[in-house]
Amino acid sequence: MPSHDFIGKRILVTGAGKGIGRQTVEWLSRCGAEVIALGRNPADLAYCEQTLVVDLADVAATQAAVASMLPIDLLVNCAGVVELESFLDTSVQTFDQMIAVNTRAPMVVAQVVARDLIARGLPGAIVNVSSLAAAVGTRDHAAYCASKAALDALTRVMAVELGPYGIRVNSVNPVVTLTPMADKAWSDPVKAASMLSRIPLGRFVQPDEIAATIAFLLSEDAAMINGVTLTVDGGFSAG
Repeated sequence: MPSHDFIGKRILVTGAGKGIGRQTVEWLSRCGAEVIALGRNPADLAYCEQTLVVDLADVAATQAAVASMLPIDLLVNCAGVVELESFLDTSVQTFDQMIAVNTRAPMVVAQVVARDLIARGLPGAIVNVSSLAAAVGTRDHAAYCASKAALDALTRVMAVELGPYGIRVNSVNPVVTLTPMADKAWSDPVKAASMLSRIPLGRFVQPDEIAATIAFLLSEDAAMINGVTLTVDGGFSAG
């Protein structure tokens, strides 16, 4: 159950329509936060009181949309897309789309939020939702792996440059999480079994477990955690 106090905090969560993003919105709301749910599909956001509909691949529209919701105290960059293509078949269009949504959009959104925090002279926290795929080569995920590895690098630079302003930046890197997007890649039982066999705890991650991790990193309990890529993988990386 939620244990952190976010009363009085305005938190923006991108990719809030489904999966980890939606669970995070609901988790933070139960912690008392005023949460703004950002997504592409208005119907997917109907569960939330405050919403923002925008295509994160559109830089100008994203900047304007986020600016319209300021001030924002805390940010969760959760939006992500995946297309399954082998390395030899990965198209430039697919690669550019993965980078635009999974890497560039978190930068663009965080720039708007961080500039405002600095102008107001206030500390803050940002969590980028990355993936174990940032560090582990995964078949048919060339563009996705590249985009998440770039997001981890971006997280480290953000932590170094924004830290002096009291703005902490970390990423959460889950193994396969049971979301609609994961179904696209891991619905084949044979393929899923090969991944499960490498996880000592013997199961994939639940979205609410990532939401709880995000809440911790946003909270004062993580006041000295900055620039970390926090792996949530049931022991996969230990093997």
